[in-house]
Amino acid sequence: MRILVTNDDGYQARGLRSLVWALRPFGDLTIISPKTAQSGMSMAVSMGFRPIAVKHIETLPGEDWWYLDGTPASCVKFGLDNILYPQKPDLVVSGINHGNNAATASLYSGTIGAAMEGTLNGIPSVGVSLDTFQEDADFSAVEKLFPDILRTLLKHYSTRKGTFYNVNFPYLPAEDIKGIRPARVGHAHWEKEYVCYGAEFLASKGLGQSFAARAYADSKQPDEDLYVMAGDFVSEPDNLPDADHILMSQGYITVTPQNIYNTDLDELGRLCDII
Repeated sequence: MRILVTNDDGYQARGLRSLVWALRPFGDLTIISPKTAQSGMSMAVSMGFRPIAVKHIETLPGEDWWYLDGTPASCVKFGLDNILYPQKPDLVVSGINHGNNAATASLYSGTIGAAMEGTLNGIPSVGVSLDTFQEDADFSAVEKLFPDILRTLLKHYSTRKGTFYNVNFPYLPAEDIKGIRPARVGHAHWEKEYVCYGAEFLASKGLGQSFAARAYADSKQPDEDLYVMAGDFVSEPDNLPDADHILMSQGYITVTPQNIYNTDLDELGRLCDII
């Protein structure tokens, strides 16, 4: 099996290394990952005439590593059009994302955007995420449990055009995870999304000054204020018990089938009656 692997946290992310480790038994891997973190890019692509930097990093037995200075979806596009062309991979896997992509988060996610790009090109695609932002996150539960989940999905992959799978892991040791549950996209939103970036915010998130320096210090001008998108996640009251973020919070791995062709068919029928 030929697998294209990507993520949205960048080619040096520990989650990507863990995913590659988990996928090695499945076949030959071509890893094409963003040069820098690209969280929140959804399915955005690099357009126009701005050159995109690409670098071949290394070739190992069964693995070919590249980075691209673009979005996760661009990584998939470039891989299909250049690195792997004319052959298509048998599978696209994106992750392991640092932070869950359940509920509304899936709409913003670069991890999921890459899976959508694979799906758009007719390739079975899966996004996988872990519910933690800790810098020293332990990905061992995903390494241990995701391979069997993937085998099951591949054996029974949907025949419906446009379907892909969004897998979210709770941040628990493998032995404490309650099980695996099919789930629907939950209903949620964020409140007070942009907050002032400084010592108080860093302390509230358990982040050290080294994190601040690495992420933002070089970008601030003397007359600028810094804000960061870090609002409160609010679950809507109309959620059903099988909402992905609810099941994940209860200790389950969730597998959510999503589809890139998202016409509201009920509303389409209503419009046909009135227009």
